[in-house]
Amino acid sequence: MSKAGITVATADPPAPAVRPLPRRRGIELALIVLAVLLSVYGYCAVGLARHGTLPPGAAGYGAGLGVLALLAHLAVRLRASHADPLLLPIGVLLNGLGLVLIYRLDLETPGDRAAPAQLIWSTLGVTLFILVVLLLRDHRVLQRYTYVCAVTALVLLTLPILFPAVNGARIWIRLAGFSIQPGEFAKVLLAVFFAAYLAANRNALAYTGRRIWKLQLPTGRVLGPIVAVWLVSVGVLVLERDLGTSLLFFGLFVVLLYVATGRTGWIAVGLLLAALGAVAVGRLEPHVHSRIDTWLHPFASIEAGEGPNQIAQSLFAFAEGGMLGTGLGLGHSVLIGFAVKSDFILATAGEELGLAGLSAIFLLYGLLVERGYRAGLALREPFGRLLAVGLSSLVALQVFVIAGGVTGLIPLTGMAMPFLAQGGSSVVTNWAIVALLVRVSDLARRQGDGQGPR
Repeated sequence: MSKAGITVATADPPAPAVRPLPRRRGIELALIVLAVLLSVYGYCAVGLARHGTLPPGAAGYGAGLGVLALLAHLAVRLRASHADPLLLPIGVLLNGLGLVLIYRLDLETPGDRAAPAQLIWSTLGVTLFILVVLLLRDHRVLQRYTYVCAVTALVLLTLPILFPAVNGARIWIRLAGFSIQPGEFAKVLLAVFFAAYLAANRNALAYTGRRIWKLQLPTGRVLGPIVAVWLVSVGVLVLERDLGTSLLFFGLFVVLLYVATGRTGWIAVGLLLAALGAVAVGRLEPHVHSRIDTWLHPFASIEAGEGPNQIAQSLFAFAEGGMLGTGLGLGHSVLIGFAVKSDFILATAGEELGLAGLSAIFLLYGLLVERGYRAGLALREPFGRLLAVGLSSLVALQVFVIAGGVTGLIPLTGMAMPFLAQGGSSVVTNWAIVALLVRVSDLARRQGDGQGPR
């Protein structure tokens, strides 16, 4: 400025200081301790209810779960110090509660003990979590392997065709007493592929092609590859009669297509195709048709004098639980039969923890999904946003399909409840999902703190 012929230079006002976001690793540690203590309490409650004494392995169970959780926390503190502090504790609590429920059901089936194997698989899952957090410094590296993930996923989905069916479905690979479910790993790889492809072609998907009614249809050159991979994966799963996973992949595809393009018309198209597919499969596939009949008439077997089926027993278990439940170890959900530790483990939680405990479990899942969505929305780059939304949607869709099936809301499809149900492939995969969400949330919070790459 100029005053009385004298020019005075004025400095620009200082930029407002960026207030660093709190890392909250101490909160994460406190929540992990609480999760371990709640799990140990549940383990002890089962022993007291069944035998009147503390179970002999309570100390070892608590120490093992605590060490695993502490190692995972140290990995996050070392390599992902800005990550969301709720993701890891939620995984620890759900995994610990799943071990408690499986141990409780083992007491009813002494010839089929699943808790020791589930603890081993949980250890492998946490180990994978630690490796992902330590070695994957930036989730955007996965974008380089778009088509590798797609091909690997299709190979994993196809392999079970070569092995005998189990309970009417070819979804397992069994060798020398060892079994895995490759579809669980394939779902994460397909989520990476969908996210990477849609991120690279989001503008072409949203703004090119022919417009029909309110939907912008992209050109075949753009939409063709991702539709081909999706159709092949769903087709293979239908041949294997793994309808639950095929429904999961369909929902994942529609959700990510909607998020990438912002076109609500894809939701309408997805619902229409899902309805048409459900009608067609329900009429043409006898196995699915019988499940639909059971869903529509859950008590028909009782009226016919054949005794209650699995859905009826599940509904009886939920009704017996009431508001506060019968107490851990005091239910009778084992009457459901062979799937009580997998598909129907939620019935045990509903009977013995009641509506209050079941609601708390659903809130944990809801919070896990919400924190994943929050991390994705905070990112400035499309691949991470789509990856976080896709992985979170996998959990949300899986919980909805399973909970809806065992409560009679929708026909039963047969899947493993994340972290709770018996299944090594499932628990390992879910820990990988949590690890990737931790990685995404770390970068998102670093960007908000002005430290991360743009």
